[in-house]
Amino acid sequence: TVYELDWPMGAYDMAAQKQKYTAYLDKFKQLNMNAVFVQVKGMGDAFYNSPYEPWSVAIKGAGTRGQDPGYDVLKFMLDETHARGLEFHAWINPFRIATRASNATPYPALHPSIQPGWVVSHEKWQLYNPAIPEARQRLADIVKDIITKYDIDGIHMDDYFYPDPSSAGVMVSDATDYATYGAGYATIQDFRRGNVDKAIKGVYDVIVANKPGVVFSISPTSNFDYNKNTLYADIVKWATEGWMDVVIPQIYQHSDFGTRLNNWDMFNNKPYLMVGHAIYTDLRPTPTQLANELNLIKSKKAAVGSLFYSAKYLNTETDLVAKIAEMYTSPAVIPFLGRAVAPDPAAPQNVRIEGNTLKWSASGNVRSVVYFTTDMKSEAKILTITGSTQADAAATGFYSVSTLNADNKESAASKAIKK
Repeated sequence: TVYELDWPMGAYDMAAQKQKYTAYLDKFKQLNMNAVFVQVKGMGDAFYNSPYEPWSVAIKGAGTRGQDPGYDVLKFMLDETHARGLEFHAWINPFRIATRASNATPYPALHPSIQPGWVVSHEKWQLYNPAIPEARQRLADIVKDIITKYDIDGIHMDDYFYPDPSSAGVMVSDATDYATYGAGYATIQDFRRGNVDKAIKGVYDVIVANKPGVVFSISPTSNFDYNKNTLYADIVKWATEGWMDVVIPQIYQHSDFGTRLNNWDMFNNKPYLMVGHAIYTDLRPTPTQLANELNLIKSKKAAVGSLFYSAKYLNTETDLVAKIAEMYTSPAVIPFLGRAVAPDPAAPQNVRIEGNTLKWSASGNVRSVVYFTTDMKSEAKILTITGSTQADAAATGFYSVSTLNADNKESAASKAIKK
């Protein structure tokens, strides 16, 4: 949503915005995708009624920052996403407030609740200052506000922490911050990493304390050194400390994709590993490269999924979309990723075939997963993930059913039944 890259793309009428969003969801569903990550706080703003940040300028167009659009944008997106059986992960930028081309252009006025002393304005970037304890607390408070108001499935951050000087222009010195808050840190670089560490832990702690079923994911660049020494994001430490549930490196480099994937294949599902793929024009793979990369991921026991950036290219990069459709021929279960909140799912009972219909009994707040294979030697594929207790069984082969709870914990599968 930053710069309206995917949404609303110039559509400032409520009906047009809704249609554009649901068209995306229908496309995702058609491609057997199972989750959407939506940027709801990209520029010190909000796509919901926030006591901390103004309504995003993207919703109503240039010059309208802070203008109520007349409907609950996030609730609409969330409800439509869940109605299609997809998960909704709220993507936030932790620190960025605004960007500009040069210091010839003033930054927008700050939200009335923001103390100017919490903010640092570099030449091209304005952000909450990670060194200020109150600014870090504000981030935790924003996350608490989102997860307690809305039934989202996850909180997500990408790779913006301290700004890269190559994009932020002339940087404001943080020597005074270091002198004020840096006791105990041997270097200013350690101090910066410590500030981001505290911010990440604060978000993780507020999730666990208030809505532990929410999954916390972070999508860093695929370069460990760049993350640690330019963005001051110590991903390995966060993994070691258990402060994130899923790590999603942006492995956009096709010539050494396998090497980089191997480098990230280290965490033994603490956190779980997914991979971010660029499908946009500048960095997109060829269809063959994408197929090879997805197959490499599938071969890695520790890798449990892929994410594609960004949505609009699913409408334009037709050759890549065709390859995605070819490779994702059936729905997929999102694995259990976070903290157990719901009761464990009970296995389905009384699984049977009546005519051309598979039927079973399920108990509790669960969905059911129907597996099918033509013979017992082949890998079963998922026919459907459903809230019903019956499914079509016209094809000859073997059927099995499991159940999923709200945490995506899956029960044991039923004994296969032959049709």
